[in-house]
Amino acid sequence: MSRRTNALAAALSLLVLGSPLIAGCGVQTTIAELTKLIETNPQVAAAYYNRGIAKYDLKDYQGAIVDWAKAIDINPQYVAAYNNRGLAKRKSGDYQGAIADYNKAIEINPQYADAYYNRGNAKRKSGDCQGAIADYNKSIEINPQYADAYYNRGNAKRKSGDYQGAIADYNKSIEVNPQYADAYNNRGRAKYKLKDTQGAIDDFNKAIEINPQLAIAYSNRGNAKDELKDYQGAISDFNKAIEIIPQDAAAYYNRGNAKDELKDYQGAISDFNKAIEINPQYAAAYYNRGIVKRESGDTQEAIADFNKAIEINPQLAIAYSNRGIVKRESGDTQEAIADFNRAIEINPEYAAAYNNRGIAKKNLGNYQEAIADYNKAIEINPQYAAAYYNRGIAKYKLKDTQGAIAELNKAIEINPQYAAAYKTRGIVKELVGDLKGACADWKEASSLGQKDAAGWVEEECQ
Repeated sequence: MSRRTNALAAALSLLVLGSPLIAGCGVQTTIAELTKLIETNPQVAAAYYNRGIAKYDLKDYQGAIVDWAKAIDINPQYVAAYNNRGLAKRKSGDYQGAIADYNKAIEINPQYADAYYNRGNAKRKSGDCQGAIADYNKSIEINPQYADAYYNRGNAKRKSGDYQGAIADYNKSIEVNPQYADAYNNRGRAKYKLKDTQGAIDDFNKAIEINPQLAIAYSNRGNAKDELKDYQGAISDFNKAIEIIPQDAAAYYNRGNAKDELKDYQGAISDFNKAIEINPQYAAAYYNRGIVKRESGDTQEAIADFNKAIEINPQLAIAYSNRGIVKRESGDTQEAIADFNRAIEINPEYAAAYNNRGIAKKNLGNYQEAIADYNKAIEINPQYAAAYYNRGIAKYKLKDTQGAIAELNKAIEINPQYAAAYKTRGIVKELVGDLKGACADWKEASSLGQKDAAGWVEEECQ
């Protein structure tokens, strides 16, 4: 939230006694009356100042900047004019210009809490979170009951990854103002980042209770419910967010993801279509639409969506990786490897890309190179069950049966429901003459849904 030193009506009362500029006039009427006053007496700084406020309220930020500049020309010590001109510059995206104005306001009045607060907002918007925090600290030092300063200091800490520090600030903001819906909402976001999903939902609930029209709180609660696999509950929340803001592209996008989890592929595609219609540069929506199309068997359309996502965001490593998967599944193995290479180039810690490149190399018969990729995937993520499984297959192909069994053991240890790992371990055990062990593995695989393993139990294990 931004603070102005004076409300428009209060400021107008400081002008000429008996003036027709009274509280209750419309903003356009106020501007017209102030313009008449300026024509009569061009040296009244307060008239320019208040006309600037009226223009700011109409979102005419450039017009407001011009008026506040004139007020400053007439009165170079007009501290509120510097502060307000900073607000208008920030709204216009001129963060450095805004900071310069707040600097001047602070120079004139070193105890101006709002100027420190607003300078903190400009620094945060320009990416200087630590500088923003320092300014919020100062505004809080001057005014320990400054709820907005605690709130935005929390936002800066959250953006910096200090989620516990952010929660402490949101707590203080709520203590000062128990009806601060945005503070509950953002505290929920910080809790969500710390994996306290139920705590996050509780905060989103409170934000919605205070402000039933806070669309972002419904969206955030929907994401938390999605995390808990309550996909229907998530969809209900995204529906509400869309009802409040029908052009909320992110809500359509998130609803599409929930529908995908429910295997409502057409519903998911419809939502991604809408998100893209609202925001044609929404790379993630193209990417996820591509995922759903791949799941639906429409590989060419999936590739087209991944292409578009990459066109919009050439650094979207996950899009290269998934395009590589589709190409690999279509038999275009070399092109798939090129995509996995690019994903790894963008993100050298991308474990799944190494695993997928390993599968492609295995398909070409390059088992040692495949193992090297699986090694890297496991180095990045030691709990990557699929990488152990795939490394086991590569070792099996190299006739290292004991090594293969050890890898499959590890995959099953990490994921005891890994049906394919039981089935494959059974195959290797049969190969080394352990039919009893093979049958035990195939029975487990069969119980987990592996139909061919059930057939082997019938044929080999009676």
